[in-house]
Formats: sequence, C-alpha cells, structure tokens
Amino acid sequence: MLSTQTSEIRPVTTATVQSSSMEAGRQRQGRLWSNLKEVCDLLHIPAAVSVSTEELLFQHVQFKTGQRIHTIGQPFDTLYIVNSGFLKTVLIDEFGNEQVLSFPMKGDMLGVDGIHTRHYSSEAVALSDCDLILLPFKKLTALGRVHLELENMMYGVMSRELVREQAMIGMLGALSAEARVARFLVSLADRFAQMGYSSKLFNLRMTRHEIGSYLGLTLETVSRTLSAFNEIGLISVDQRTIGIKDPEALKTLRRLPPSRTRAKQLAAAKSKAGEAVTPGQLLAAL
Repeated sequence: MLSTQTSEIRPVTTATVQSSSMEAGRQRQGRLWSNLKEVCDLLHIPAAVSVSTEELLFQHVQFKTGQRIHTIGQPFDTLYIVNSGFLKTVLIDEFGNEQVLSFPMKGDMLGVDGIHTRHYSSEAVALSDCDLILLPFKKLTALGRVHLELENMMYGVMSRELVREQAMIGMLGALSAEARVARFLVSLADRFAQMGYSSKLFNLRMTRHEIGSYLGLTLETVSRTLSAFNEIGLISVDQRTIGIKDPEALKTLRRLPPSRTRAKQLAAAKSKAGEAVTPGQLLAAL
C-alpha cells in the first residue's frame, strides 16, 4: 500500500477555512481531495444535511495498473471508493489460485470485508490506472455517532454491495454458462451507461480468465461463448473490444445449441427468409 494511504480525513477549522479554501479548491480540481457532498454524489446517495459539505475533505490516492490496494490479512483501517478506473477483488487459496469476487468500478466501495475481523479477507488489484477516495474507518464511525444520518447512509451503501453479491450467487446457481456470460455483458453495459460511457461499445478491462473465475466458468468456455455470440450477431468481438448488438436477446438468452446445430439452423433460416435474419429471430428459431 502506498505511504500516502495513511492520511485521514482532514478537518477544516473555522480559523483556517479562509486561508486553506483556495489550496483545497486547487487540490480538489487536481482530484486530490473531495468534500462530503462529492463523495455522496459518487455513491449515488443524498448528502447528509446535518454535516457541512466543506467540513471534511477526503483524500484521493492514485494506483497504477497491477498495483495492489490491499492484501489478504492486512490490518483493516480504510474503506475505499472508486472515483475512476477498474479493479478486481480476489480470494487466494494456499496453492496461489485466484477466485475473482468482483470487478469494482466508479461509485463502488471496497474494503467492507475487513470490518468484521479488522483484517481484509480479500485482495484488491487495479486492472487499470485508478483514482480512489480514502475513508478512514475510525473517523467514519466517529462521525456516524454524531451524525446518525451519515451512519445510516453508509450502512445503505454496504447493504447495496451485499445485495449485488447475493444476486451474483443466485445467478451462478440458476443459469447456464451461456446465460451467465450474456448477463455479465448486459450488466457491464448497464454500468458503463450509468458512468456516462457508451453501453454499445466498450473495452473489457478484465481477461477472459478473470471473467471465467468470476462466473464459475473455464477460460475455454468464456472464449467459446463469446465467439458463439459473435457468430450469431448478438455481439461483435475485437480482442477486448465488445460491441453489444442485441441487448434484449442477451437479457433473455437461456442456452445456445451446439455449434453444428447453430450453423445448420442459421443457414436454413437465411435461405428460407431470402435475407439476413436478426439475432433475436435466430434465437427464436433455435
């Protein structure tokens, strides 16, 4: 962990507000500090009205691709909010094998798994250059005792992360391999849209192996499924660039037939129609 992570929330007293406001403003423009309102906006929660938005400043820390934000067993002292960039959280067994737990991105919170034992139980790694906002936990709990509104909002954010993990567990147990990959792509597209990016064309920051680990699939299954989606026109694939062509078909997809059957039915459907068929029409015929 970078040495700058030891910094905590910096209180701004009445006597120093005027002298430090210009410096703090420059730092915020340089993405080094954020006030409480900016943090709440990033988390998509209402700002705590009982706390002055300029009363507290939260420090940003930048990480390069491949850097670890925290490791398994490391003493817990900080929660992290993703301001920009993409990460993965993983469990590592005694043989060094990784199990991907999540792919945090803008607006997500990291480090919640360290609250119970006061040690992080997972490892967080940057998949791209990242900018994270630090929330020192001791300061956060002290604020929560004074401002119950803020405490309730933080619980709400943590609960949201838990609900997302439970939804993933339910999906893994109920869907076929093809449906898991389809839902994953739809989920990614939705997240990119929420962040203001294109939901139709985006780059995968994670490898196919990492996607497989997350979805409980092998690398070969993920690659084969993406190729099948590309073949029938649900998506376009160019290395890590994914184009979403039929999001509705991806949302409702349950299972794909074997490749030979797909090829025969695709040729038959085109011949019968005398023209190209849409991915949705093809899936309806399968």
